[in-house]
Amino acid sequence: MALPSAWSAMRVVIPFISVLGLLSMRLVGASQDSGSVIPAESRPCVDCHAFEFMQRALQDLKKMAYNLDTRTETLLLKTEKRGLCDCFPALK
Repeated sequence: MALPSAWSAMRVVIPFISVLGLLSMRLVGASQDSGSVIPAESRPCVDCHAFEFMQRALQDLKKMAYNLDTRTETLLLKTEKRGLCDCFPALK
């Protein structure tokens, strides 16, 4: 008859331990969260970082567009020069 009393004790003890475990996890999580919160005034703004990133990307695009424009202009001048040189035979 010892088995029914052990089972009845386990039915009470297991849920009790589970509830205690969940409560302690919740308390530990709450204490960690409250200690790691950074006030909004001292946190860098996410939008500010995104704006700075987009500003740098725009500067890089402007620089690349200028370089491509310069390169295209140089190639066109070389082509025009070559075309003009082919039109006039060398004078001897």
